[in-house]
Amino acid sequence: MNKLALSDEILMSIDKPARYIGNEVNMVRKDPKDVAIRFAMCFPDVYEIGMSHLGIQILYDMFNQRDDVYCERVYSPWSDLHKIIKEQNIPLFTLETQSPVKDMDFLGITIQYEMCYTNILQILDLSQIPLQSAQRTEEDPIVIGGGPCTYNPEPLADFFDLFYIGEGETQYSSLFETYKNVRQQGGAREDFLRAASKIPGIYVPSLYEVSYWEDGRIQAFTPKYSDVPATVQKEIQIDLTQSVYPRKPLVPFIKATQDRVVLELQRGCIRGCRFCQAGMIYRPTRERDVEMLKECARDMLQNTGHEEISLSSLSSSDYSQLPELINDLIDSKEKGVNISLPSLRIDAFSLDVMSKVQDVRKSSLTFAPEAGSQRLRNVINKGLTEEVILNGAGLAFEGGWQKVKLYYMLGLPTETEEDMREIPRLADKIARRYYEIPKEERNGKCQITISTSFFVPKPFTPFQWASMCPKEEYLSKARVVNEEMKAQLNRKSLKYNWHEADVTVLEGVFARGDRRVGQVLLKAYEKGCIFDAWTESFDNQKWMEAFQECGVSIAFYNLRKRELDEVLPWDFIDCGVSKTFLKREWQRALQEQTTQNCRMQCSGCGAAGFQGGVCVEHQN
Repeated sequence: MNKLALSDEILMSIDKPARYIGNEVNMVRKDPKDVAIRFAMCFPDVYEIGMSHLGIQILYDMFNQRDDVYCERVYSPWSDLHKIIKEQNIPLFTLETQSPVKDMDFLGITIQYEMCYTNILQILDLSQIPLQSAQRTEEDPIVIGGGPCTYNPEPLADFFDLFYIGEGETQYSSLFETYKNVRQQGGAREDFLRAASKIPGIYVPSLYEVSYWEDGRIQAFTPKYSDVPATVQKEIQIDLTQSVYPRKPLVPFIKATQDRVVLELQRGCIRGCRFCQAGMIYRPTRERDVEMLKECARDMLQNTGHEEISLSSLSSSDYSQLPELINDLIDSKEKGVNISLPSLRIDAFSLDVMSKVQDVRKSSLTFAPEAGSQRLRNVINKGLTEEVILNGAGLAFEGGWQKVKLYYMLGLPTETEEDMREIPRLADKIARRYYEIPKEERNGKCQITISTSFFVPKPFTPFQWASMCPKEEYLSKARVVNEEMKAQLNRKSLKYNWHEADVTVLEGVFARGDRRVGQVLLKAYEKGCIFDAWTESFDNQKWMEAFQECGVSIAFYNLRKRELDEVLPWDFIDCGVSKTFLKREWQRALQEQTTQNCRMQCSGCGAAGFQGGVCVEHQN
């Protein structure tokens, strides 16, 4: 096996060379000659971000527990190394053995967000693997996509051999056994892909064809062969307590985005926010047993040397055994371990917990009302009233906090100017609540930071049929908020940040696009677009040129409201939540009607009985 070590000269000439050398604590070492399958696991962004991703840590551990598989890693080289290996024709290599990625059997790429799509092409290009699956030969790895963006894989269909849709713990063993069997029988690449398409959760784009109406909408999406399934069901790990979890996670050499042990409490969310894709595709809610989590926490801290542990979940407050887990971790705090609690709802219990585990004077609290008015919060089914928000802020201020971050979205369905103006008005009410505390009991001035992002409709949400706003309209909405903020009594305590709209426009196209937008992606990469999620690298002009040269209309994908009977690019996927439920929730949103969370009442979404799952309502 050919090995590629970067010369000292190259390493000394690039930023953060430790991104590329491997040999971290808990890295798995195997002899490649002793395994049947070599798998390169890729996060298509820089090392620091990729090393923070729990999903890759889980699969890396799970694959390497097999004697017949060696899972190695690869991340996107930053622009400096990209230029060098392109100029010197050095194939991109894995961290574990410095082997060319093109010599692996599989290249698995996790697809977490739309703005990493050009980096996927970068990985293929620098690995010297043909960008389009149709051009690959028997010598090239099988390129697999996984992660949340595979719930609409169509914009990437031309670049992947197959997609794994759902949670990775369940079907990779079948995929590997199928690969070995096909190889042992002398089968070709196409034989493996055909066999793989019969495995639950596996989607092979080349085995399907799409036809279109004259107006551009999809007419039909059909398998090319009778033995290829018309519907692909997502994969789900029902019993998380007994499933694999990395007790010896990799420890990065340089500071990662999340430089800590991550403990996943549960998957799914009971809340049912209508804009939230994760809240739909990860249903039903499944909890890990608290004793398993305590044991994992101890093992991971001992095996990594980390001094902080993050409790991960879409809504940590909803984990039923959180008090017991928190108390157990606090009791072991004499070892110097800090506890991080993202995704908490701001209530008395959460604030009490945070006061025990955080330095109150230094930290800020985060609220995500998402909408300024109660009317719009009802539309999105946020489940937060102004009274709850102000009461939570009041409890926080009395507990010693003085910094609050508020997250909102602009451009939500049915939004009015009054809804926009309510955003700074609510922030002002929160500031007023702070100044109601006697001056001698305050910690100086309060600081309330408002941040707005722009709404992007996502597949498998009740808002998947909604239209988006033109870029100019998004920016005018931000100006309305800014104008109203200046009119508030406590404006000196308020700060407002908003995102640029260019990236939102692209996210919208790739979130709900079909196969035809793949050509734009390829054109943009050829023009030099890369690291589009990084402000300093993003070049909107090149993207606009790519759309124009490909004759692809942004308005068709973003500004057009979908009819309920339209065939959507992702309709061939069964995510467990029924389309009937999503339609019902869309109509309830337009009528400003709320739906209770899963613990209060089953909403009949269909996920409860999916693949033998049990609804969270029946767990308690």
